[in-house]
Amino acid sequence: MSKQVVGVIGVGLMGHGIASNILNNGWEVGLLEHAGNQPIEDLTRDGAQLHKTIGELSAASEVVILCVTGSPQVEDVMLQEGGVLEHLRPGMVIIDCSTAIPASTQKLAHKVEAAGGLFLDAPMTRTPKEAAQGRLNLIVGGDKTLFERQLPLLQSFAENITYAGGVGSGHTMKLLHNFVSLGFAAVLAQASASANKADIDPKVLHEVLAAGGGAGVVLERLAPYILDGDESSFQFSLQNSAKDMGYYTIMTTDLGAPDKLSQAVCDLYCSKVKEGHGARFVPHLIDLLGEE
Repeated sequence: MSKQVVGVIGVGLMGHGIASNILNNGWEVGLLEHAGNQPIEDLTRDGAQLHKTIGELSAASEVVILCVTGSPQVEDVMLQEGGVLEHLRPGMVIIDCSTAIPASTQKLAHKVEAAGGLFLDAPMTRTPKEAAQGRLNLIVGGDKTLFERQLPLLQSFAENITYAGGVGSGHTMKLLHNFVSLGFAAVLAQASASANKADIDPKVLHEVLAAGGGAGVVLERLAPYILDGDESSFQFSLQNSAKDMGYYTIMTTDLGAPDKLSQAVCDLYCSKVKEGHGARFVPHLIDLLGEE
């Protein structure tokens, strides 16, 4: 299959890495000009085309990748006057790499398909570092044949790609993943704050947890902060954590699923955002809980 022209909407920390790797792997890339973008001079220097409007970008693209904050932003980009849906052409592919509410995703997918387009939800895990390296994890929902056709494009910026099922399955699985990850981070942060109050050496805390039931990826991402105050391995904001946990609780309501534990985790992150700490990173929960 010849390589399609790919438009990227949302060139933030993650979107920049996605666009860079797609470009470096031989696809033509268009970018939407936006004040929230990261610096894009390197991308335009390497051949990416800059478009001033969604209409311009859509007209020039066969695939549009969305990498924005969440469901309100996805809906705005897609449904606003002059948005992607208005400029959709038959056979055009929308790939939503944002974190979103599955019910919203399914409604948007139906609108796209009714207009003759095709839709995949493909949310990401990992960090901007892996995005820059082309080593993201993707969880993909949508038609299996469409997924297989778009796999070469997805592989250009992702290392591990899991097909989750029909439309919305990717976003559902992403929220399940983030609940586990952020829930475990909250537990570890509280344990670390308590250990500090008990004058337990952080090295001892890490050694015991790593050799037992606390072992895992989340502990190792928190470990640099626990041991040395280095936040660089877990640069995910409390504001985004609260947003994702809020989406998870909406999803559990839609599903009629258990939510007592997830609501408690959501309340913790949301309380820290309300206290003015939304821009701080997840590891800082250790300090914030220690101050209570």
